[in-house]
Amino acid sequence: MSPFFKKRTKATQPKQTIPKSEIMINNENKQVSSCLEKNVEHFEEIFKNDMDFLVRKFYLFETKPAALLCLKSLVGKEEIERDIIRPLQEKILGPENQDVHYITENILYSSDVKIGKEISNLIAAITTGKAIIFIDGLSESLEIDVKLPDKRSIEQPETERVVRGPRDGFIEQINTNIALLRYRLPVPEFRIEKTEVGTRTRTNVAVCYMEDIVNEDLLQEVKKRIDAIQMDGVLDAGYIEQFIQDNPWSPFPQIQNTERPDKAVGNILEGRVAILVEGSPFVLIAPATFNQFYQTSEDYNERWIISSIVRFIRIMALIFSLTFSSFYVTVLSFHPELIPASFVVAASSGRHGVPFPVFVEVLLMELAMEILREATVRMPQQVGGALSIVGVLVVGQAAVQAGFVSPITVVIIALSTIGSFATPSYNAATAFRMLRFFLIILAGTFGLLGLAVSLMLVINHMISLRSFGVPFMFPFAPGNANAIKDSIIRAPFHWLKTRPESLNPKNKKRVGGRVKDKAPYNFLNEDGDNSEET
Repeated sequence: MSPFFKKRTKATQPKQTIPKSEIMINNENKQVSSCLEKNVEHFEEIFKNDMDFLVRKFYLFETKPAALLCLKSLVGKEEIERDIIRPLQEKILGPENQDVHYITENILYSSDVKIGKEISNLIAAITTGKAIIFIDGLSESLEIDVKLPDKRSIEQPETERVVRGPRDGFIEQINTNIALLRYRLPVPEFRIEKTEVGTRTRTNVAVCYMEDIVNEDLLQEVKKRIDAIQMDGVLDAGYIEQFIQDNPWSPFPQIQNTERPDKAVGNILEGRVAILVEGSPFVLIAPATFNQFYQTSEDYNERWIISSIVRFIRIMALIFSLTFSSFYVTVLSFHPELIPASFVVAASSGRHGVPFPVFVEVLLMELAMEILREATVRMPQQVGGALSIVGVLVVGQAAVQAGFVSPITVVIIALSTIGSFATPSYNAATAFRMLRFFLIILAGTFGLLGLAVSLMLVINHMISLRSFGVPFMFPFAPGNANAIKDSIIRAPFHWLKTRPESLNPKNKKRVGGRVKDKAPYNFLNEDGDNSEET
């Protein structure tokens, strides 16, 4: 077993079972009755207060009473009329052919038909968009999937836009998301295992992986943590993420999420596991390391030199956004000798008349910037952009003219905020923005010593983190020279011959050799013809 997958968390331990729905408990182990009226009355009592509950009675083959039960808000009306009601009413059969097995095999047009007997399973089927058919005299029922196919169109994700790359993104329907992955991985080794999480919502969760690549210990650990979740409802992938992460007290995300199918497929091919959740356009990717949060799928679509420079700029912007404000507080409050005298004079003259010390001034400006950012996100799209412009230009200029803040402080805060926007991952950027307050408080209290101690605490915490046993700071701690080629820089593809060693995949090789038979000269002859010389 790889040493990275030995660690277990509390999430893998069995927990006290969450109470189920009282209706489901009361109907456990109850079987369908052969009396049609009894079955219909029982379900009408269960759904008595639901305005969308439909009971459609008809005669099967013009001789036998039957009833179709469903929730109108979840099913397609045309599918019910065309694929169920019409064939069952039009055809006339003898009594020897009027059983559920003959109906499913010879009469119904629908491809997803099951035979059910337990009442609790039929209740769950109705609430998930299926139609139930009871036939008088038979103690079995038919479950037919006629769920309404309404869904959001596939568009480019708003939070992960690229200049060069695919334009499709995940949506809320899990089957559509699986199709987007299947489209890019048309191989039989691509596996999708389904489970349900949530005693009341019964949310579908799919675990996707490459059978001949993924580490078996990692796969079993992911499934074990998901199965250990005890909760009455799961409404988004974020619920799953918080239950299966290694350290719930850390501000840093330990599981990556994405809306891009190409990014998910790229991680699956490296040996990671993708987790899809019904109702969420975000796919979870585990395990995750720190360098994944400042990388984008576009890094692999461009030439390696350009991608490496851009990736290095992102890292510098991330460090700059974390430390610039606190370093400014440290220099002006405690150590002005660290910068040239001309800069000290310019900064001090700009603060003339400001009633607050530098520490309070920067802290208030950072807080105001976070309030403005949150207001911009929550406001309607039509007025959000206008609000940000008003907040930055009008309010900032008015605060400087009123003497509440200095111009240099406004510039420092603006540069720190812009630097945080360069981080592609929103949740990782949020973690660093919140840590800025921690650094500013220690820097404003203890000076350069406080800044150094706060940075050491942050780095030490990041080194101690693990994602499904994989060190969060890999390949920096522990060091791995081979993995550095796809961390700070993005080396050429012919250098990236193996998959990440931290994942310990079954199949380690992913790239062959470099193309070596390229002509070093113009292969066209002098006449402009590429035909061979005679």
